[in-house]
Amino acid sequence: MTRIRGHNLVFYFTKGIPITIILGLIVIMVLTVACGSQSKENSLVIYAGRSESLVGPIIKQFGDATGIDVRVNYASTPQLAATLLEEGPNSPADIFFAQDPGGLGAVADMLTAIPRDSLDKVPAWARSPENTWVGISGRARVVVYNTSSLTEADLPDDIWNFIEPKWANRIGWAPFNASFQTMVTGMRSSWGEDKTRQWLEGIEANRPKIYPKNTPIVDAVARREIDVGFVNHYYLFRFLAEQGESFTARNYHPRSGGPGSLIMVAGVGILSSSTNKSNAENFIDFMLSPVAQQYFASQTFEYPLVSDVKVSQLLTPLDQINQPVISMKNLTDLKGTQDLLRTVGILP
Repeated sequence: MTRIRGHNLVFYFTKGIPITIILGLIVIMVLTVACGSQSKENSLVIYAGRSESLVGPIIKQFGDATGIDVRVNYASTPQLAATLLEEGPNSPADIFFAQDPGGLGAVADMLTAIPRDSLDKVPAWARSPENTWVGISGRARVVVYNTSSLTEADLPDDIWNFIEPKWANRIGWAPFNASFQTMVTGMRSSWGEDKTRQWLEGIEANRPKIYPKNTPIVDAVARREIDVGFVNHYYLFRFLAEQGESFTARNYHPRSGGPGSLIMVAGVGILSSSTNKSNAENFIDFMLSPVAQQYFASQTFEYPLVSDVKVSQLLTPLDQINQPVISMKNLTDLKGTQDLLRTVGILP
């Protein structure tokens, strides 16, 4: 048994604990020392466009470790982006924790530069070229399918082919969801506006069932309410963890790649108007520490973005996914995608 003491916390480790976890906890203690002596008024306001069930526990761990009074406003990423634009420089937010680059791009002019040493913790593809946001975890777009009615061989090589009439009344999607909209942004970048419009119109002609978010799509696929759905990869693994291998849904990464195999990042930016920039920078460093990255890898089944973090064996390695070559910068035009969805009649 090894003991490490820091400020007002004591951590105990049994033999065999990976060194990355120990180092990550040391990061926590450093943040505790840095923040613990500050005023009790010390706070951080986060606008989180991610589900509380996914990120709430790790945000709480940051607050507990540092003594910072963390207040979180949870809503969808598009909603929060719109709120930030409406509030402008009077926004109380210090951090925008967005589900995807599109939300961050929508408020890019409101964000300030992130320190280089924080940015350099992740690969260049997973951060803003302007240094105003940094990726926290990676998420893959997939087709979730019912295993009692389909095999991977039955699924098309490319997400484009779901416009074929044989998929009528068999598809589920969540057009109001930020990740879906980011996938459409990827289509616009990869395919162009005309082909993307044709795909949207083709799927719409197949009368897809609309869901509010990813989780009910995965559930509906398993119950055969629909046969396939367009979702993020990690929602399936939460069902598998609860219900076991008998759960009748699995993920498919389209064989020929394209926008249906898009790898996105959930990212964080600091508001220029923040009055707690030091705390915000500490939050980013914590989210990129081995402890937080291991949380995303093992608890939410997302892809860690820093090196030397163990990835869940359930996940398809990133280098085995036929990813499209789309810059994260090209995924930030949320407004253009929403305008297209409205033109087609998918959004009101």
